Amino acid sequence: MQDLKFPIKFSFKISTLSNDFRAIDATGKLVAYVRQKMFKLKEEILIYSNEDKTKVNYAIRANKWLDFSTVYSFYDTNETEFGKIARKGWRSLWKAEYEIIDQHGNLQYHVREENGMVKVLDSLIGQIPIISFFTGYLFNPSYLVTDLKEKEIIRLSKEASFFGSEFLVEKLSTIDNDDDDRIMLGLMMMILLERQRG
Repeated sequence: MQDLKFPIKFSFKISTLSNDFRAIDATGKLVAYVRQKMFKLKEEILIYSNEDKTKVNYAIRANKWLDFSTVYSFYDTNETEFGKIARKGWRSLWKAEYEIIDQHGNLQYHVREENGMVKVLDSLIGQIPIISFFTGYLFNPSYLVTDLKEKEIIRLSKEASFFGSEFLVEKLSTIDNDDDDRIMLGLMMMILLERQRG
């Protein structure tokens, strides 16, 4: 996923049981087709080059099953691990927070929800019958990717919709070429985990 043309839209398919989405760049070109494998004890996400699912470019795999502190590793076509994303444990209950880690195990980027109140209000109002149907229009979380100096690199934000099916990835500053894939795969995994809200 080198030389990406931002903004990139994540567009979920709402007509299938699987948790699939397309990543489309600013020119309308398909960057990736993301499929979350269903009914697996350990989560596995495959990133294809096209919707026909003929070529897998990357895989994301959980290090354990059904655990709040699961780490998700990124693999290339040679099955070489080149990074991972980890949820920041209990701190994520109030405000989603993740860490993107490089192939050497070093922390590279933070991914943080911009406004924790969106999560709280969405959870509360989402419990009210009928009104809960409109929370996708009212509460739209956004997340910032920052480097270790707190420089803002990428913003991912949910767009207003009934089914929470559209997300926009905007570049805020330059990204090192080696980091494109790690950041994009990290955001793809994170949005699969966070999508149930809003």
